[in-house]
Amino acid sequence: MPRVVVFDEFGGPEVLRIVDDPVPEPGTGEVRVRVEAFAVNPIDAMMRSGASPAPVPLPHARLGIEATGVIDTIGAQVTGLRPGDPVVVTAIPDSVVRGGYAEQLTIPASTVIRRPAGLDVPQAASFWVAYFTAYHTLVETARMRPADRVLVSGASGGVGRAAMQIAHQVGAVPIAVTRASARSAELLAAGATEVIGTDREKVADAVHRLTGGAGVDIVLDLVRGPGQPDLLSATRPGGTLVAAGFLDPRPTPDPGDTPVTVVDYRAFDHLGDPAVVRRAAAFLDAGVRLGALRPAIDRMFALDDIVAAHRRFDQGLHAGKKIVVTV
Repeated sequence: MPRVVVFDEFGGPEVLRIVDDPVPEPGTGEVRVRVEAFAVNPIDAMMRSGASPAPVPLPHARLGIEATGVIDTIGAQVTGLRPGDPVVVTAIPDSVVRGGYAEQLTIPASTVIRRPAGLDVPQAASFWVAYFTAYHTLVETARMRPADRVLVSGASGGVGRAAMQIAHQVGAVPIAVTRASARSAELLAAGATEVIGTDREKVADAVHRLTGGAGVDIVLDLVRGPGQPDLLSATRPGGTLVAAGFLDPRPTPDPGDTPVTVVDYRAFDHLGDPAVVRRAAAFLDAGVRLGALRPAIDRMFALDDIVAAHRRFDQGLHAGKKIVVTV
């Protein structure tokens, strides 16, 4: 039987264990994927530790919302896919039951897309969640246009890096926000046009200096928490702030009466829409072919080393780049 990663209690990386589990044959509209690699995402660590905003039923819970692999078998009424096709698993909303931390998984055919030809296996494993979130928040939600000034908080993380690349693809101007000015060179190399270090100056002051007092057009807030009012102050009247992350667990103040449109964003609210996924896949595939989009990978681990992979994530040693586990 194929091996899967499960956990029976909440806690640190050591609660993860590998077991043999049967994989069901694909039903109508389903495919079975032989997984080649998957990425460790923040929600995985939250679920494992018991900090997930959604309930996680124990015991024998699973992890993994994205993966890449090759179609092994297809069920009835599946069209456009066949065994041997390399694919990316776009999202697994019920990952506690059939998460991607596995050698094989059976999932709806609607949750896979063809693997972009320009990505190798580790890149494909770490691609979809971050780049879909960045694409959908900026392009479809905030309506980003060429020359828009886009402020990205939490810019050193996976979604932040993807957002800066996508801004360049569209012709917008990404401005990165980081808590540590020492990371400025790294963020400039990752695609930022300017970097604001909050250990040196307030975001709003820096933005007004950089924009001649005009403010930015779009804010992608991947942090939330008590720092969000400063981001709103940095946004021009009529601009948009999309709150899409939870890096700061502290409460976020109510925006109150503000001339900025504030959007509370949840990626899984949109991943079930086939039209949205189709548009995102086309946009991202074009970005890969143009060389504009490239995931940043920190380190790769084998499936047997899943505990070490999560330990590295918890310690923050990945510096916002993706940790990939090969299967």
